[in-house]
Amino acid sequence: MSDTRNEAATGVGDTGGPDVHGLPGGARAALEAVLMVIDQPATAAGLAAGLNLGVDVVETLLAELQREYDGYTVNAPDVDVAGSNGFSATARGFELRNIAGGWRIYSRAEFADIVGGFVLEGQTARLTQAALETLAVIAYRQPVSRARVSAIRGVNVDSVVRTLTQRGLIEDAGTDPESGAILYRTTSYFLERMGIGSVAELPQLSPHLPGLEGIEEFYDADRM
Repeated sequence: MSDTRNEAATGVGDTGGPDVHGLPGGARAALEAVLMVIDQPATAAGLAAGLNLGVDVVETLLAELQREYDGYTVNAPDVDVAGSNGFSATARGFELRNIAGGWRIYSRAEFADIVGGFVLEGQTARLTQAALETLAVIAYRQPVSRARVSAIRGVNVDSVVRTLTQRGLIEDAGTDPESGAILYRTTSYFLERMGIGSVAELPQLSPHLPGLEGIEEFYDADRM
């Protein structure tokens, strides 16, 4: 019984994992170190398992770090005290976001031009208009076959689909039970780049397309 109470108090489970409480800065610093190196969003449960902490403990720490990075940790009269304890009263150049089903540290959008000069030099980072249009069709109609995307766009999209797949923005979603065609859907990386948690958060198109209220029925009737 005493072991159970101790685990509940510290947020550490008896899994033989690392004791992050003995490290400089404790569990909070250990979580921050992990967030600095992961290359894709991680769930609170995944972080908790890796750090040998309770999920509720990790969720609390994530919320604290997010507020600190946003500059909301302290009030103006407490700036001096906070500074001596390692906290900041101003927003950082990075932020902690919960998107695409997990948590990750990102540079702030306000610094995109500055950061881009360092990470995009010599790279072709932008998608072509054709790629953007194809990606939009897949995002809103997924899972969808290349043939159907080609029919909607009115052009062959084979090479564009390959490019989007290589960029990690779309992936194989199985085959159509009727035609056997490969179906495509967007990936978690797509959600991450869009800054959303799921495709349900994509903006609705109907308000921007007056007179096309029956477009869904049109496509369904001509399903490929």
